[in-house]
Amino acid sequence: MTELLSVIVTALVVFGALALITARAEFFMRLFEDILTYCSVALILCVMVWVVAEVIARYVFNAPLPGHLEGAELLLPMIVFFGVSYVQARDGHVGMTFVVDALPKKVRRVTDILSLVVSALTCAALAYFSSKNAWLAWDYDDVTMSPPYWPVWPSAAVIPLGYGMLAVRMLLQILQKLMPSRFPAHIVEHSDLHVAE
Repeated sequence: MTELLSVIVTALVVFGALALITARAEFFMRLFEDILTYCSVALILCVMVWVVAEVIARYVFNAPLPGHLEGAELLLPMIVFFGVSYVQARDGHVGMTFVVDALPKKVRRVTDILSLVVSALTCAALAYFSSKNAWLAWDYDDVTMSPPYWPVWPSAAVIPLGYGMLAVRMLLQILQKLMPSRFPAHIVEHSDLHVAE
């Protein structure tokens, strides 16, 4: 329980720090999200080439590539968690907004803020506890069960990175709802998440 309380306190401290540097934090966050999204795209292309090469090696040359399945599985968390904050920033996640869209704008703004608070705290907790898991995977030198025995920790380390960035993104979106004047106008205007007052 104390760990969860420390996560909440840390999230509040980060929220306060972000409130002081909103525009600059938004700029760097978008830059970092773009870089990680390009990395995710590159990984998708690499996995695609790897799988095609494995199929050709297996069926044409009768020489399958060792560890292709485990390697591709280990790259999947990287593909997903590198881009999750980018998608949140552009309101690209699938959502059920039928009821929320029917609410008055002021009530919708409050429900948006409340859902972002709960989601940000959840992602912060997931980032903390998944970072403990990634540390254990690195500390134990955890590897896959079959040759070539890929290390597991790089994939495990990406999960807290993605959840942490998602929590920071949601904290920035809360600030954008509370203090839209502190953000660049083009960001506020092009954000689908934020309801005009």
